[in-house]
Amino acid sequence: MEFSDAFAAINQFLHNLVGGPLIIIAILSTGFYLTWRGNYLQVRRFDLVLRETVLSIFKPDKGAKGEISPFQALTTALAATIGTGNIAGVATAISLGGPGAIFWMWASAFFGMMTKYAEVVLAVHYRQTRKDKTVVGGPMYYLEHGLKARFLAVLFALFGALAAFGIGNMVQANSVADAVREAFGIPPLLTGLVLAVATAAVILGGIRRVATITAGLVPVMAAFYLTGALLIILARLPQVPAAFAAIIGNAFTGRAAVGGFAGAGVLQALRFGVARGIFTNEAGLGSASIAHAAARTDHPARQGLWGMFEVFFDTHVVCTMTALVILVTGVWIRGLEGAAMTTAAFNQGLPGPGGIIVALGLVFFSFSTLVAWSFYGEKCFEYLAGTRSVMLYRLIWIPLIPVGAVGGLRAVWVLADTLNGLMAVPNLIGLWGLSGVIIKLSGDFFKD
Repeated sequence: MEFSDAFAAINQFLHNLVGGPLIIIAILSTGFYLTWRGNYLQVRRFDLVLRETVLSIFKPDKGAKGEISPFQALTTALAATIGTGNIAGVATAISLGGPGAIFWMWASAFFGMMTKYAEVVLAVHYRQTRKDKTVVGGPMYYLEHGLKARFLAVLFALFGALAAFGIGNMVQANSVADAVREAFGIPPLLTGLVLAVATAAVILGGIRRVATITAGLVPVMAAFYLTGALLIILARLPQVPAAFAAIIGNAFTGRAAVGGFAGAGVLQALRFGVARGIFTNEAGLGSASIAHAAARTDHPARQGLWGMFEVFFDTHVVCTMTALVILVTGVWIRGLEGAAMTTAAFNQGLPGPGGIIVALGLVFFSFSTLVAWSFYGEKCFEYLAGTRSVMLYRLIWIPLIPVGAVGGLRAVWVLADTLNGLMAVPNLIGLWGLSGVIIKLSGDFFKD
């Protein structure tokens, strides 16, 4: 067997492992365990979540250490999570698992809210402040300084630094290039070059510039996409109850979309709904906590509420809106998949501008993901190789954007996808091992 064949076989084995039921069960069980230990915090204190996040955006920062505002940390994290998964991923879940997959997506996000909260709490609690006043944190730091497991910290950082080139760079660049080509006929290479220049202008300025851009871009792009979805839903308001009935009913009876697996039942709905939910909001991977660790806050649990809201908004709001558009327009029974299904739904709901909304949504969502993941990747690389390595990472990152735009290095994409799943393994070990710290910090903050 040649080296390339052996490499492909090993990668496929690992890909099946981390993308299969075992890792899904591990992530879901972690969320369930933390929810139980936290006495269903995401339900009991959801009012506080709203008061401390969206209702306090314009309040002055209460905290001490940190480089960016809590809202900027949220938008940077949302920039990495709101992307093709919210547009194409939702459609894929419906096409493979039927409408019931959305119910299980909601369920996974419910427990994921507590998982993301825990990641952020630990990231802020164990973050490090350097002599130049910059703040760094994330799973690698709470694994090393909290769990005292440097080997796991190194593994996470290695997986994160390499995975970013796929999920956060070339895959996103390719999504933008495809969307722009379909909507406007612009060649992928040209799109990739423009995207590389735009990304360089942002990431070379460090976290403060990344946070400034995402704080402006994320709310605008989310409002643009959600407004289009809301117009379609309001125009078909009588079909909304039936859509919710299909989501809830099919979650327990099972129903396959035309073109999906014949006779897809409850297991398919559960499998694809949970899987898409987990990898849409990234709860369990630990990546978003790298951004949240840089926030100015007076208590880890306060920033943890922003992490909880992040999952709620990403899945329960954005993904639900996409799902409702697909269901009320009826395009889910046509046998389409991914972004093509969502585009067809928006085109039917808003003939003319509908497809443009999806195309621009993909462009801006993917661009923001590319920018945010560059920060995650460089922080992982910095942990491994020191602060002087950051510029090297950025200089590697930028040229790979046009390569991804034209569809190059597909083998790297597959490997990076595998590494992305492997990030969850050391992170989940850290969450279980440090669950007592999470509960103690929560008790100190909530006084319960």
